[in-house]
Amino acid sequence: MNAHQLELQVLVIGLDPHPMSGRSDPAPVAQSIQTGMDELVEHGIGTQSCLFGLDGRDNPEELITTALRGQPWRCVIIGIGLRKADDELVPFERIVNLVRHHAPHAAIAFNATIPEFYTAAARWIDVADKPIA
Repeated sequence: MNAHQLELQVLVIGLDPHPMSGRSDPAPVAQSIQTGMDELVEHGIGTQSCLFGLDGRDNPEELITTALRGQPWRCVIIGIGLRKADDELVPFERIVNLVRHHAPHAAIAFNATIPEFYTAAARWIDVADKPIA
């Protein structure tokens, strides 16, 4: 089963590791994101990502708003990269408020590590093989 055959239920919002390549090699972070997305699909949960950079090339509010309006999401996961740095507090607040405004019925979840999207989503949506918390 692939993501295109599943009903979309979970939107993952996070930082695109590629524009941040000056800091470190983006490949491991990109692979962790893909691993987390793949795990959702393996559990029968359709997912989509909305990744953006904070380097000025992207308009995060526009990208997030478009993604949120595109589907009646059951759960929106706000990625760990947006919550861990003090200088990203304002973008984090904006994202939470965009979710509340454009997807008011969606649960908001947070992952503890990059690939833990399934664990985060399963706390808030019904899944057949819910992990033990």
